Amino acid sequence: MIGNIHSIESLGTVDGPGIRYVVFLKGCNLRCKCCHNPDTWDTDGGIQLTAEQIVERASRYREYFGTAGGITLSGGEPLLQSEFAREVFSLCHNNGINTCLDTSGSIINASVKELLNVTDRVLLDIKYTSDKLYKENVGCSLYTVLEFLKLLEELKIPTTLRQVIIPSVNDTAENILELKKIADGHKCVEKTELLPFKKICQVKYDNMGIKFPFENLSEPTADSMKALTKLL
Repeated sequence: MIGNIHSIESLGTVDGPGIRYVVFLKGCNLRCKCCHNPDTWDTDGGIQLTAEQIVERASRYREYFGTAGGITLSGGEPLLQSEFAREVFSLCHNNGINTCLDTSGSIINASVKELLNVTDRVLLDIKYTSDKLYKENVGCSLYTVLEFLKLLEELKIPTTLRQVIIPSVNDTAENILELKKIADGHKCVEKTELLPFKKICQVKYDNMGIKFPFENLSEPTADSMKALTKLL
């Protein structure tokens, strides 16, 4: 099976535990207004690789993985290529490589469920704790993502929740406490991370000739991030 790949990071340190071989897949079903990678939206183009080629390349870095590291499939949205992702993860398990899925959790179907059966860990973006904000700024419903989290709970898949903090949009105590409530209500959630909104992606939007929807918003200060993290 052939996958459509945007890019690969051979020694990633922020996309799951340990040192990881991170594969960014092409294509995304969402249009998040804070998106850092608009160049991954289109399903066309990219690098064509088989699942075997991906795992063979990842295996070259096995000595760096240790007990915590492994491979992470990110995007874009890897659930759009769930059959390919499942084949990659199955081959990883055959080769003793830990698997991690970085996803928005916005797609649930039989193929996705099969993928989760060979997934060791999930990094799940809970972008907002309001369905209204999800529909305005993402393009899907919060309740779909919560159903995905419920599925992770049923399968007992260790999960890290992530949320990008955007000033004037979700940088409120109310939002953080609701995020904490979601995390506390699911035993599979081992960690929750707050990530600061960044505007370094502006150059990508400019190069693509499209408007960055949140270009007029400011980045959060270190003190505000510290306070929200303490509250969490």
